[in-house]
Amino acid sequence: MTSRQARVRRYVPLVILLLMTQANDGRAQSFGQLSLEENFRAAPNGELLLRLEEGALVTIVDRRDGWLEVDLEGWVWTRSLQAVESGQYDLVVSEAEGENLRESPSGTIVGRLLTGTLLRALRREPGWILVRRRGWIWAASVDESPLQAPARPTAAPEGPATSRPPRFTDVGTNGAAILTAPDGDTLAQTPPTTQWEVLARQGNWARVRLEGWTWLPDAAGTSSGEVSGSPLTPDDLSLDPQAYVGRVVAWRLQFISLERAESVRTDFFEGEPFLLCRFGGSDGPFIYVTVPPERSGDVLGLQPLEFLTVTARVRTGASTLTGTAIIDLLGLERERLAR
Repeated sequence: MTSRQARVRRYVPLVILLLMTQANDGRAQSFGQLSLEENFRAAPNGELLLRLEEGALVTIVDRRDGWLEVDLEGWVWTRSLQAVESGQYDLVVSEAEGENLRESPSGTIVGRLLTGTLLRALRREPGWILVRRRGWIWAASVDESPLQAPARPTAAPEGPATSRPPRFTDVGTNGAAILTAPDGDTLAQTPPTTQWEVLARQGNWARVRLEGWTWLPDAAGTSSGEVSGSPLTPDDLSLDPQAYVGRVVAWRLQFISLERAESVRTDFFEGEPFLLCRFGGSDGPFIYVTVPPERSGDVLGLQPLEFLTVTARVRTGASTLTGTAIIDLLGLERERLAR
């Protein structure tokens, strides 16, 4: 396989993404691929918005005097963006040194956005936003040879990123590894024929849920909120929010209320239920405990200020909006109220 074929193959998922998210205006879409690194500008010879990598794909909208007007899409880390109101754009790159534009969350870098670049939000995943920007590229740097983009699927379109289709899949005869994130650390190796629930997809990666039982010694909660065998605390997580992603903790928490995530809480799926709790008691830091659908019955009837022993997996050590730790509920045990 030549290097050019490899680049085309690498960007095929982005072609699919462009097809799925572009509005249908009745015209045949034309795609181009950059044959070398090039500037992406707000107008011909105008303000520089980002520097695109060789091989990046664009959707061609118009032509003018040796320039191509194009639409560009990609994923940006949420913390590097701020909300604005500027015509068709609702986000701006706020990171002082700019930010990478990627073909998928944590995926291949497509280009480097400059600080102040305006963008339009298309879709959100925890920690990431799919954005679009229209701009101009020097036509000589774009290969417009026919690119065989996959046909639009005939099945019903996929739901929003917040949906959780109850889809199950078999891992096959060789088993499979479960990672903390795409290309992340290995958490476990599943045996052949294991079945798991598919929650979301990012290209060839799938976020899955697999449940089972493990032996844990009986442990009483302590006043600090820490449970024997679980030395991690929210303070540990806040020092390096990504270092403990995927780790399982067992914490004594005080329940406050059952909430649902608004769209501004980008570390959640919109509408996702979660428990607002305090670690160890009324003086402890706040903790968000997400509630998966199969655990919704476990949280019915919880009383404000009652104590729980919660077993959960760390989603992030510090949420984007408030800096609060978010953990995904695996199980809980309610403490008996004193009489």
